[in-house]
Amino acid sequence: MLYVIIPVFNRWRYTAECLVSLRAQTNQEFRTVVVDDGSTDETAAELARGYPEVEVVTGDGNLFWTAGVNLGIRRALALGATRVLTLNNDVVAAPTFVAEMLAAADQNPTAVLGALEFDAATGEVIYGGERLDFRTNTRRDLLHELPAGLRTGLHPVTYLPGRGLLIPKAVIDKVGLFDEKRLPHYLADFDYTSVARRAGFPVLCNYAAQLSTYPEESGQTLTRKHRSVKGYYQHLFGIRGGGNLVNFTHFAIKNCPAIYLPYFLLNGYARRLVGYFMH
Repeated sequence: MLYVIIPVFNRWRYTAECLVSLRAQTNQEFRTVVVDDGSTDETAAELARGYPEVEVVTGDGNLFWTAGVNLGIRRALALGATRVLTLNNDVVAAPTFVAEMLAAADQNPTAVLGALEFDAATGEVIYGGERLDFRTNTRRDLLHELPAGLRTGLHPVTYLPGRGLLIPKAVIDKVGLFDEKRLPHYLADFDYTSVARRAGFPVLCNYAAQLSTYPEESGQTLTRKHRSVKGYYQHLFGIRGGGNLVNFTHFAIKNCPAIYLPYFLLNGYARRLVGYFMH
């Protein structure tokens, strides 16, 4: 059984839209677990009132993304999950999303699967996976390599984001859960999928499974809209900082081949130090 895990903190408008899109799935062979990490808006009341099919797990407001997802996965496994799918609350699943994910999972039972993503506001395709060259710390965006007519099928990638990520239980049994101790928020998803790939599991972006997202609502985007000394510090050292130097160091040490590590670290530090001020 597939369990969909959605960590949330406030922003009920997005959560409601996400849950409505799950109700509209052509394949309903899944259950949903929402991890409500101490929301102070109407989230708890609305979940209880209008979504009896959703299993709700609550936190104290200090879980952040990684611990929240892990709490949901633990609950799903206790309920008998054979696959889990992590989903951010600010995404909208196309009606065939679950069906396409399950079809690909049936054909590739040990694969970790991601999705093709579109901008919810414009309809423009914005993410189709990437491949990282650890030697040079350069990324190849698959969307730039594939003409629109060839954006189909499964594509091997280096890692995947957690906002629409299917993980077979076999991967969890071997790799464990997300690294909430060292990567409490950002990079935990890229780290997990990279570790899974290095452990021998295929990591594939499934172009038939499609999501719409709100890129302007990401923490990194919001932080950079109002640049300040405090924002710069949060960018480099805050738990929600997209350029967090400590998180990047953990990711690099865990995933970069040792021979390339010195350059990868120095290049990555430089990018994060100046990236806050770049458009």
